[in-house]
Amino acid sequence: MLSNLDLIREFVQNSIQKKEILLSNHSLTAQTVYHINQLTAKSEGVIGTAQLSNSLSEFLIYPKSSQWELINEALAEYGYLLKGEVDSRGFYQYEYCEIPKGYEMHCTKSVLLWRAWWRYRKYTSRVGIPLELLIRKRESWYPIRDLIISDGLLYIKTLGSEIALDSDDLVTWLNKIDG
Repeated sequence: MLSNLDLIREFVQNSIQKKEILLSNHSLTAQTVYHINQLTAKSEGVIGTAQLSNSLSEFLIYPKSSQWELINEALAEYGYLLKGEVDSRGFYQYEYCEIPKGYEMHCTKSVLLWRAWWRYRKYTSRVGIPLELLIRKRESWYPIRDLIISDGLLYIKTLGSEIALDSDDLVTWLNKIDG
């Protein structure tokens, strides 16, 4: 039986390829209804959709779903990022974003970026701009210069600004792939 993450990955992959889908496990169903691929949590209803008739693939995802983190992980693997605000039905829109060559994208709670920072922070002492970790801000990628936790907030210093996030806030970031 497919795990939830594997089923979500199949939903994303088939939707990108404009293919119909019919998969299910103990808690999720992915199916095509009227040219729309839908991801349904059996206890919550529809938590994600992708219109097959649109030329560009985009996803609408319900942020209060118990599968929110897994969906973000799967969408990030395929280069899809959160765009804009919640729509009238309470869904976020995700669109494709070109990932710079040599990087891997993540969309996680900010606390996971903090963990990654500890692996990469040794590079910040080198001369020049550290390019091992990048964060998405205002439609661009910015190198992370420093991360500090204070009063339950994560402060991310980039070249031009400082971003403050709660530990549960979602953040989109890149790490350099070894090799």
